[in-house]
Amino acid sequence: MKRLLLAFSLFFAIPVNAAEITSKITDSVQLGVQGAAIQSTRIGASYSVSGTNIQSSSFGGVGGAGTYDINTSGQAFTFSESFNAADPTNVTTQSVSAGTIASPNLYGNSTTQLGGDKGSLAGSLSGTGVPTVTAGGAGTTATGQRTIELSVFK
Repeated sequence: MKRLLLAFSLFFAIPVNAAEITSKITDSVQLGVQGAAIQSTRIGASYSVSGTNIQSSSFGGVGGAGTYDINTSGQAFTFSESFNAADPTNVTTQSVSAGTIASPNLYGNSTTQLGGDKGSLAGSLSGTGVPTVTAGGAGTTATGQRTIELSVFK
């Protein structure tokens, strides 16, 4: 009797979890086309002058060149003058046409990026297979992915 009771107690102590098996399949396609962009930074005006054995009756400054003379005639001298004009303040409306920005405001420090060309860019999902992607023109990206997950006794 004790053996029979021991055998029956094992059935109650260990539950059966056969329903804990799951399977998941995820398909995805991601397509992208690069947009047109311009990054432009205005630069300010700058002026510098340096030299030896030079005297100045007027410095040029941001407005233009100055007036300089040799300090001691017959002696060696060095002279350097540089000027960078400031960028003007432009406030105009800009629009994108055919992947480029029409009449952009370009300043002293500018980076221009053309828009991508869709071309034949495409992607498709299939109920029975791996996702497919077709390459596009310049400035495009395409990613196809299939993920399969199997969980047992999660």
